[in-house]
This record gives sequence, structure tokens and C-alpha cells, in this order.
Amino acid sequence: MAPLVLDSPHSGHDFPADFGAIVSEAELRESEDCYVDELYAAAHELGVPLLAATFPRTYLDPNRNAGDIDLDLVEGRLPADWPWEYRPSGKARIGKSLLWRTLEDGRPIYGGKLAPEAVRRRVDRVHAPYHRSLQELLEKAVWKHGRVYHINCHSMRSLAGTQSEDGAGSVRPDFVIGDRDGTTCEPRFTGLVRETLAGMGYRVTVNDPYKGVELIRAYSNPKAGRHSLQIEINKRLYMDERTLQKNAGFCALQKNLGELLRVLIDEISD
Repeated sequence: MAPLVLDSPHSGHDFPADFGAIVSEAELRESEDCYVDELYAAAHELGVPLLAATFPRTYLDPNRNAGDIDLDLVEGRLPADWPWEYRPSGKARIGKSLLWRTLEDGRPIYGGKLAPEAVRRRVDRVHAPYHRSLQELLEKAVWKHGRVYHINCHSMRSLAGTQSEDGAGSVRPDFVIGDRDGTTCEPRFTGLVRETLAGMGYRVTVNDPYKGVELIRAYSNPKAGRHSLQIEINKRLYMDERTLQKNAGFCALQKNLGELLRVLIDEISD
């Protein structure tokens, strides 16, 4: 087994009974990283662990710190009435912190505020187990190899939405690689991913417009051999963004991502 671990935190769509959203499941799935876990299916045959969330990111976003609470969504006099850790990231400004308050177009997901205890139950039930599982996979690789390369797998809209930081209507590249401005991964590995994808004919950018969020920040330490990289795939390459169905490009992209994994494994194996 190579010191490589993948995770797909936003590909789940099993809707918990206590969600309580006032919008439809179809609307809640618009922000889903559809099929991303399937796109990296080669990981299984190559012996690379791939952790995938089953719950939707609109229910709880595992790519946030457990303390990234949106005070406008929680009942009480906050943060005084929030008895747990409070570590805001600024994402609450657009309703996209730990529990999403709004859809991509700004419409509210809930009809009112949520009790602090209800929020905490979600953290305990899905956020904590996801992070614990990822940590276990990373630690196993470090124990065996003395290092680990972690790829945080995502997809993105082909055009930026109304709340996107790169400006509504902006055309996205085929891939965006994020290493938080070089702080979460050694440049050699980031460069290999970029060069391999570019060599396949894809347009690739680094840290523009996505740099990576909590899941690569929390578990990276390049000086200690812990490297984390985020990869965003343009949805137009493999699916119809309106119907959420796979398009004719799915199989070719899946094959190319399998080849990417093989290149990375050859490079980083003992």
C-alpha cells in the first residue's frame, strides 16, 4: 500500500430524518459533489483507502471545524448560549459554515433557528466520526511509511454562483488544486498533480479560486511528512449540472483519474 489516502466529504446524499429543511432534496443536492467518490473508483483496485461521506453537506459540512457555528442559525443569546467550542471561519457570512443556512442562491434552508443541542447532535453523529475515520487512515499510513499524502476530493460548478468569491458567472477551469498557498503540501507533489493533469489536456490552476479548507488545514504538516492537497473537478467534465446525471465524459475522466493515482503511487511508494 502506498502512503496515499483520499477522502470525498461532499458526495453523500442520504438525507437524515431530522434534517427539517423547507426546500426539496433536489434543491439541497445542487451543491453536492455528485459522483466524486465514483470518479476515483480506481483507488479501490490500487489499494488506496477512499473515505466518502454518506450524509449531504447541506446537513453538515465535514470540511468545516466543529466550532464553525453560524450564530444566525442557532437559538439563544450567542455566543454566550453556545457551551461548546466556537471557532468561526467567516463562512457564516454567506450561510456556508458547519451547518448551511442558505442554498447557493441565498434562499434559506430552514424555516427558523435550530436548538444548540440539535446542532451538537449532528456534530457528534456525523462530523466527529468522519474526522475520526480520516485521522485513523492517515495515522495508519504514517505508522507504516513514515509519511502520508492526503487528497481531499471535490467538484465545482462550471460557472461561479451568486455567492462565489470568484464572482458570479466566472468560468471555472477543468481542475483547481489547492494547498493553501503552499502551506499544506510539499511543492513537488502539488506540481506533479498539476503537471499530470495538464499533460492530459486539462486546464489546471493552483489556489485559484479554491485554496482548500478545514480538511487539508487540520491534518497537514509537510515538515512532519504529512501532506494534504485539495482537488476540485469541473462538473461539466462528467455530468449534467441541471439533471445531476452523468454525461458522456464520465468514463474518460474516471479513467484519467485512475491514471493520475497510478502516477502518484509510482512517485511516492517506498
